[in-house]
Amino acid sequence: MAKRLIRALPWMLTRVERRLCTTATATATETAAAVEGSESKPLYRRLSALGKAPKGSVVETMNGWLREGRAVTFIELMKDVRELRRYKRFDHALELMDWMENRGMTFSEGTHAIRLDLICKVKGIDAAESYFYSLPQLVQNQLTYGALLSNYCQKKMEDKAIAIFEKMKELNLTSGTLIHNNLLALYSKLGQPEKVLSLFQEMKSMDIPADNYSYSILINSYALLNDLNSIDKLIHELEEEHKDVIDWTIYSNLASIYMSAGLFDKTESALKKLEEIRDKRDRMPCHHLISLYASIGNLAEVNRVWKLLKSSFGKTTNTSYLVMFQALSKLDDLDALKQCFQEWEFAHLSYYDIRLVNVVIGTYLRKGMIKEAEFLWERAKQKGAGSDFRTFNYFIDYYLKHETSLALKCLEAATDLVKHDEWKPQQEMVTAFLKHFKETEDVDRAEAVCKCLKKLNCLDAGAYEYLLRTYVAAGRTEPSLLQRIKDDGIELNSLSKELLDKVCKLD
Repeated sequence: MAKRLIRALPWMLTRVERRLCTTATATATETAAAVEGSESKPLYRRLSALGKAPKGSVVETMNGWLREGRAVTFIELMKDVRELRRYKRFDHALELMDWMENRGMTFSEGTHAIRLDLICKVKGIDAAESYFYSLPQLVQNQLTYGALLSNYCQKKMEDKAIAIFEKMKELNLTSGTLIHNNLLALYSKLGQPEKVLSLFQEMKSMDIPADNYSYSILINSYALLNDLNSIDKLIHELEEEHKDVIDWTIYSNLASIYMSAGLFDKTESALKKLEEIRDKRDRMPCHHLISLYASIGNLAEVNRVWKLLKSSFGKTTNTSYLVMFQALSKLDDLDALKQCFQEWEFAHLSYYDIRLVNVVIGTYLRKGMIKEAEFLWERAKQKGAGSDFRTFNYFIDYYLKHETSLALKCLEAATDLVKHDEWKPQQEMVTAFLKHFKETEDVDRAEAVCKCLKKLNCLDAGAYEYLLRTYVAAGRTEPSLLQRIKDDGIELNSLSKELLDKVCKLD
């Protein structure tokens, strides 16, 4: 059935008008010289450039900013906090808010709600609860309660979400649409469409208006119940009585549902309506049109919308090219994909985006065109794009089916690139490696795989069992394995213990 449309539920908080300025204790002459001679970046660019820098880096950056004699304002800093949140830099956003508090800046209810959300994302739900209950009673209002409810819902903590929702009811804090949308999203994530329908009726009885997001969840819930008639009735009702809540995302969602049900005429009808009401200043509707037309195999419409997209905007972005590449790959139109890739290469000489290269590499490998894929990978490296872990995944998957020794080399190369646990091989990939080396009685290469897994912090009892089976199949012993398994904190089952006894010659 169609994918559930679960988006983030950002808290729209009131704008704070208070301006608080802090300057470094430098003389006027020193300040002027520092500012005039500085070639430093604006504050947000400095903060965003911190990347994965450790805790304390935001404090150093802010203190350095003040030492240059520059002013900071509450509104500007909160804008930076929101931008950091937008790009999922939660730890730095929280550190910035902590710095603001230490400088004596007073938070409103809205900023307390943002901070609570950040605490949950960085330190966990227990810390967020402690922060909430430490707030003055006056600040425990709809915004801060709502932020806590939102986090319970995001973490699928149904009991706590319902408990705090009932408490909010007692305090008359549940009048907003957003509060109910959080619970609707929770029930949708938990696969409980009946509860979505029940809560939606409750919203109606309380005269709480549903918005675009509410209706999207309701539509998906009907889809989960295979109730397409109710979807049709709801869409008709919205088109007749609630046009203000309909945007292109409703029709995109509707098209996906019809497509999953095999109703391709209705799918195309929904896509036509999507195109009619799309925001012509936004590329995203065209991206959805291209992807959905590709999913139903309509190459002509894919090409038409692609031309429309390119003619509607002065520049065609990498993201737009990525969507088109994926569509052509899905349609298995290799010639068109090559042509589009050449067009992109010519238009983006300064930045070689590995995401786009990966689509072409993946298509080549799916067709067994290994030489073309390897050539393109090498070309990407020469262009400075390097590789990401998706590139390695593609090649490892291919080599596992054709030349396992090369797959192992790719695994080792990918492992060497990992710095912050940003990649681990999928379990199916690990099993394919270890199963092959057990069958070929290749202990050394099985050990090499386990060495990679240990570096990647994913060496487990299952991998050790395969390794032990490989030793037994090869008729080899290794007394040190007993201590290695203990050192790694691995608990073996009874079968693995028997294998270990054989390998270590403990009989």
